[in-house]
This record gives sequence, C-alpha cells and structure tokens, in this order.
Amino acid sequence: MEKTKCLIIGSGPAGYTAAIYAARADLHPIMYQGMEPGGQLTTTTEVDNFPGYPDGIDGPRLMEDLKKQAERFGTDVRWGLVTEVNTTERPFKVRVDDGTELLAETLIIATGATAKYLGLESEERFKGGGVSACATCDGFFYKGKDVAVVGGGDTAAEEATYLANMCKKVYLIHRRDELRASKAMQKRVLNTPNIEVLWNHEVKEIVGIEQGFTKALNGVELFNNKTGENKKIDVEGFFVAIGHTPNTQLFKDKLEMDETGYLITKPDSTATSVPGIFACGDVQDKHFRQAITAAGTGCMAAIESERFLGEQ
Repeated sequence: MEKTKCLIIGSGPAGYTAAIYAARADLHPIMYQGMEPGGQLTTTTEVDNFPGYPDGIDGPRLMEDLKKQAERFGTDVRWGLVTEVNTTERPFKVRVDDGTELLAETLIIATGATAKYLGLESEERFKGGGVSACATCDGFFYKGKDVAVVGGGDTAAEEATYLANMCKKVYLIHRRDELRASKAMQKRVLNTPNIEVLWNHEVKEIVGIEQGFTKALNGVELFNNKTGENKKIDVEGFFVAIGHTPNTQLFKDKLEMDETGYLITKPDSTATSVPGIFACGDVQDKHFRQAITAAGTGCMAAIESERFLGEQ
C-alpha cells in the first residue's frame, strides 16, 4: 500500500498553497484535486484582488499557476476523489474513487465550500456574465451601476451594504416580509438610502444579452408571492447570498464540526479535533471566504503538518 507523509485532499488556493509549502519542506505531498480541480475560482472570470497580479487574472489561470508552482517543488498532483478516510488511527487509511488506497501520516483537508444557488437555468447561463456568489470578489466590476442581491440572512445584508458603498442602487430581494438577519444588520440595510428591499419577491428569470461567448446580464424578472404581480428590475449584477455548503460530508461523525458542517479548528491553528489532520480554506472559514485568506491558511496547515511530524 502506498505511503505518504502528507496527503492533501482538495485543491484551490488553500490546497495548492499547502502543497507548495509542504513540498518545499520535503514532505513529498500527494494531492487529490477532487471533483472541481482549482475550486470555486475556476468559475470566476476576472480576479482583481489577489496580490501579485496588478492587471488582474482570470480564475482558471490563477489556479493553474498555483498548481504549476506546487508541481515545480515536487507535489504529486492527481485526478481523483477521496471517498473514504479512517481517522481513528495513524497513519490514516484513505481510499480513492479509482480503488487506490494510501496510508498518510498527516492529512490536510482543503475541500472548500459550495455556494448555494437558486437553481435557475438562466442563473447558470449568466455565471461569470453578471451572476456572482461573492460581492467582495466581484462587486468592484459594478461600481456606479445598479445591482441586486437575493437572500434575507446576515450574508445577504452584508453583501447589500458592501455593494451600496460602490453601486448606484442595490435591490435586496427577499421572499418573505421580514429579514432573517440580525437586528443590527437589518438596521444597517434599512438605514442605507440606496438599498431598496423588495419584500415578498421571488426570482423568476435572469435576463440579458448573449452573443457567442459574450454574456451581459441586464435585468431580473420577479414574482410577488403576495400580490401575484410580476415585475422586472434593470440591473447589471446579480449576487446570490443564500449561503454555502461546506464539502465535509466525508468527515461527518469523524471530525468536530459546527451546526452547519464547517470543520472546527483550534484557535490560531488549522488543527482539527484529530491530531495529524489539518483543515484550511473555506472548509473551515465561513467568514472571509477569499482566495488570499484560503491561501494563508493553506500555508499554516503545511507548516503545522511539518511541525507535527517533527514532534513524533
């Protein structure tokens, strides 16, 4: 059975950065990229806020650059999905979907989180062409324009108030007649002049112009579930803020998680509830969810993995 000092499950900014640091520490890491090699950024067209790219870079290319850097130092990057992990004893026994079995002295989990979407076919078509799940990532592109946010919790309220600082107008679309957000966040939303809350409204369609590979969203069709009326709002950006699902099903009842499934790590650390297993990126971060913060925790996980092995 194949053995490794460090097995990285998942890719993206966290996983690739962990691989860079682990490889440079001569841990000879093996990485299984998972179902979405490169993570959520591979669905993003332009990334303007990752340090080192003054002119911006598209998400897939950024992830390819990080992957190449990890491989340059000796990371064994593989296609495949880890389907089973035994966390009860070290080395940890791991099974991959192609039947491969490995023994890993340490594990770094970088499986990320998946943004929840409404499930509309038109929403899928305009991803990267006006539809986004991250205002902090993409809000800058809509400076001075009208945009919409859908959702009613703290995330939606935060996204709306963030966008209100740079956009001409922000519509907050919510299917109920009151927000689920905290009272403090509700107050911020309702006291921001250029935010208009559309109560009792549901999204029917995302509309826009499609010419070849060029897509430009220009409106959202809505349905008022109280009056039965339909309406259209003219916006150029549409932000979905109905939550994320951490990709932690593999570790259910094996590692400590919070009530929403995010892995719990020790303060100022990426260490999980099982010694030798570390978690980095969006799989344990539900607050920032940025490429640069994910990369930072990937660095931490690799350093902690190296130190853990040195102490054994």
